[in-house]
Amino acid sequence: MRELVRQHFRFFVAATLAALALRLFFVLRFPAVVSDSLVYGDIAKNWLQHGIFGISGINDVTPTYIRLPGYPAFLALVFAIFGMENYRAALMVQLFVDIGTCFLIADVARRLMSSRAARAAFILAALCPFLATYAAAALTETWEIFLTALALDLALAGLASKGQMRLWLGSGLAIGGAILLRPDGGLLLAAIEFYLLILLVAWPRQSAGSLSHSAMVKAGLIVALAAFVPLIPWTLRNLHTFHEFQPLAPRYANEADDFVPRGFNRWVKTWMADYVSVEEVYWAVPGSPIDVDNLPTRAFDSDDQGDQTERLLGDYNKVLHVTPDLDARFAALAAQRIQHSRGRYYVWLPLLRVADMWLRPRTEMLPCNTRWWEFDEQLKWLAVGIAVGILNLLYIGAGLFGLVRARFAPSLGLLLGFVLLRSAFLATLENPEPRYTMECYPVVIVLASALFQRPTSEAFRRSP
Repeated sequence: MRELVRQHFRFFVAATLAALALRLFFVLRFPAVVSDSLVYGDIAKNWLQHGIFGISGINDVTPTYIRLPGYPAFLALVFAIFGMENYRAALMVQLFVDIGTCFLIADVARRLMSSRAARAAFILAALCPFLATYAAAALTETWEIFLTALALDLALAGLASKGQMRLWLGSGLAIGGAILLRPDGGLLLAAIEFYLLILLVAWPRQSAGSLSHSAMVKAGLIVALAAFVPLIPWTLRNLHTFHEFQPLAPRYANEADDFVPRGFNRWVKTWMADYVSVEEVYWAVPGSPIDVDNLPTRAFDSDDQGDQTERLLGDYNKVLHVTPDLDARFAALAAQRIQHSRGRYYVWLPLLRVADMWLRPRTEMLPCNTRWWEFDEQLKWLAVGIAVGILNLLYIGAGLFGLVRARFAPSLGLLLGFVLLRSAFLATLENPEPRYTMECYPVVIVLASALFQRPTSEAFRRSP
């Protein structure tokens, strides 16, 4: 990649300045310090000031494991250098991290295709507003995307190398860092290990590139160990502090003694398919009232069920939290709905949720109306929403056309496997949030860069 930058120095300088300007615009104009950001910041501040990885209470700090330590550690470092609760400094650092992601995406395209594709991938990443908006958000996304691109790039380099295990070590450590940010970072490990297993079993030795079968086994072990080692201190801390084996974080970010309304969550999963319902219903619980008129018609199978749902929400609105008794009633309603249509619960709704995460306008970090299809907001934001929605479809469409051009070269299997595995995992969630597919955007951009190949160029190098 260094040689490519030297050869096209002016191009990369200009594209980097454009990337910097775009991200700086979002950092200065639309900085996003949301409720999750404040939770991370509170943990970071207590870690610095009290030496406790915990949440502030009325009189003291309570140790917690509701968040993994990766992002609080980053914020703690920023706060220690630039001042306590200086989120703007954190966003400025993320700006440069995201530009680093652009170089990693370009390097992946270079490895799979050519220098021309690498330059196309770099400019597509540099000018991608979706990457830029999350660089301006005090959330895990920017670092998670960076580490995802790094792990995949190093894995591809490892596949093409002659047993250079340091590349696999780096890939494993990047995966470990991604897991310390969010538990779903472990999907990277699963994708790489599964791909190595397929190569080991399905490909003859002479078609498996530079790696011998024994080297593949060694690579798989190194990646797994390197990914798990960073989790050891966190796991031991949780064993010592909470007397629980918790190597990650709870699925619902709950403390050990918190009540989790699983019945309510299952009921939500019987009808939720759009991000707007996440904002209006899922995130409203507990603490905010729910308007039954915000529920889509698919939330009711009959008039009687509609009345039952309205009574349940009315009882919730009286106390603004889900009691165990109320949760049991939600669970009974969910069971009734699942019994009525198992195909809807297990097939159609998961597919709709994944489609929504991939295809809806990515305006969740902007002041646009989440109900984009109603077209009743200010003209400025209506135009922004439409433009962003079209741009997202163009990126994904370009990626799909690039995939056709790629002709399923073996090395592409690793990237596609990760995207498919992550999409399958997201189908199991009840809350379709578009940010969950952002880790796949480096792959989308690499595929899209195939469209910029010259017709005489080889589409993808034939290496695993």
